[in-house]
Amino acid sequence: MIKIIIVDDHPVVRRGLAKIIDEEPDMKVVGEAENALTAFQIIRRTGCDVVVLDIALPGMSGLDAMKQLKHEYEKLPVLILSVYPEEQYAVRVIKAGASGYLTKDSAPEELVKALRRVVSGRKYISASLAERLADDLETSDKPPHENLSDREYQILCMIAKGESLKGIADELCISEKTVSTYRGRVLEKMKMSANADLTRYAIDHHLV
Repeated sequence: MIKIIIVDDHPVVRRGLAKIIDEEPDMKVVGEAENALTAFQIIRRTGCDVVVLDIALPGMSGLDAMKQLKHEYEKLPVLILSVYPEEQYAVRVIKAGASGYLTKDSAPEELVKALRRVVSGRKYISASLAERLADDLETSDKPPHENLSDREYQILCMIAKGESLKGIADELCISEKTVSTYRGRVLEKMKMSANADLTRYAIDHHLV
């Protein structure tokens, strides 16, 4: 029996994923969590064979949670299931240790296929993602956004989508002052001066 823990802050999403998984005779959802802290408590108490993890979590982001998971449980497969398109996060999370990346608009059978693949010790990536990873290895001139930390990159994408500092702060469960500090770092690293520059860059590089 493949034991699975789902980490997503939307109850409807968790219920839908659990329904898909529980229809498989050799799969079982053994825990659900709405944030990273609860996820770690369940994993330490229950154990599992694979974690299905969303990127956009309140508090600790899915990216940071995955890194901590890989530090504590090096061989535990983590399948990222996200609303964000591949162009935005996939290369970053695979390079950080994720076993696979799947968007939430994927067919249910793709989720099952991905779970079976990562539990077997292999990576689950699309052909387009494999091409991006290959291109990333071949080029030495990385675009500026690749030099951002995971949190800085997350905030860049949110700013580019037009979210306010307060909206970002509320969604990430951090203070507006902290968001403003991250914004300043992003602008400095990107050598830009305004949100409009970030938005234009993000559109041009298909980050939003």
